[in-house]
Amino acid sequence: MQRIVGVERDYAWGSHDAIPGLLGAEPGGGPVAELWFGAHPDGPARLEAVFGDAGPDLLTHIAADPVGALGDDVVSRFGPQLPYLLKLIAPAKPLSLQVHPSLERARERFAAESAAGIALDDPTRNYRDPNHKPELVFALTTFRAMCGFRAPRRAAELLADLDTPLAQSLHATLRADPTAEGVRAAFTWLLDSETRPSHDAVQELAAACARRLADGSPSPRADNTVVRLAEAYPGDPGVVVSLLLNPVTLQPGDALFVPAGGVHVYLAGLGVELMAASDNVLRAGLTPKHVDVPEMLECVDYVAAPPIRIAPEVFHGATRVFYAPVDDFELAVTALTDVNGGPSHPLPGRGPRVLLCLDGRIEVTSETDSAVLERGEAYFVRADEGALRGRGTGTLVQADVP
Repeated sequence: MQRIVGVERDYAWGSHDAIPGLLGAEPGGGPVAELWFGAHPDGPARLEAVFGDAGPDLLTHIAADPVGALGDDVVSRFGPQLPYLLKLIAPAKPLSLQVHPSLERARERFAAESAAGIALDDPTRNYRDPNHKPELVFALTTFRAMCGFRAPRRAAELLADLDTPLAQSLHATLRADPTAEGVRAAFTWLLDSETRPSHDAVQELAAACARRLADGSPSPRADNTVVRLAEAYPGDPGVVVSLLLNPVTLQPGDALFVPAGGVHVYLAGLGVELMAASDNVLRAGLTPKHVDVPEMLECVDYVAAPPIRIAPEVFHGATRVFYAPVDDFELAVTALTDVNGGPSHPLPGRGPRVLLCLDGRIEVTSETDSAVLERGEAYFVRADEGALRGRGTGTLVQADVP
């Protein structure tokens, strides 16, 4: 059981103080969008050595003894690599309109880009690894997002009384074909380089939403989102795409699952994010980063469906486990209130585990070791350490493999 130090990501959309505040640290002056606790080659967490010096990274630690660190079962299914990546994520402003590829697509396109000689750190590269990236977000504060497509008829209703040529054209498309094919046609028309609306047309529609909002909009959340996106990314067609997507508001303790092919945009909040160990993101707008609309469009699932909220199963009266419909990861959140001591609680899970203490002070004991986790501290637990138990007061997040 060894303490690990997460890797910060300073993307421009990140909050300056949300993640430092959670960890009990002073803000450093710049944005901290994400904090990675995993073994992905693009940002493996560092292991602290016994005397506090910088130790090796988690990727190197696992490579030295994959079976001991991961277990036979994980190695046989995923190879000698940690199959998930645990993060903290803190968007302060909207981030990109994006989708993640399927496993088959990721393998195929990673091989193609590698054969073409595109360097892994080339900003125009889409596939930085051959893996899919389904993900789960567990809200620590109110967390707002858009995820998946609305029912076509509902999207058409939102556009019906916006008196702009762009809105009326989209309305006509969805009314003529209120199916997944109609959604595909509208979405593609908005984003394709040959048909995408002009900067002025997007801003005109955003202004119409602002007027409707001021007049008592029947859909204030949708109009608010359009106005906010237009302020952050003026003229970007992704502003208009938001009217096609489902709004999602997570309250603290809620969890959202985003499958491969699910179009999504995270708007604001602080959360724990757990995903397959990948950094493959295909973007089509609402970002200063690399955009590849044709590739993104190839990966989108256009079937309208409500956002996938994961309801937890409760174990031992203290642990909520969120089972995502994938083999790569599961998330457990344990809340302990043993103010005056008492018996330890079993912590469900097995294999390689990453623990993150969100608050309080919790002693975790394995079959071979123990550690005391305090607010903001993270530990990697090897598979060969066996079952875990916890005692104390606080909240502990655990990532492991089903």
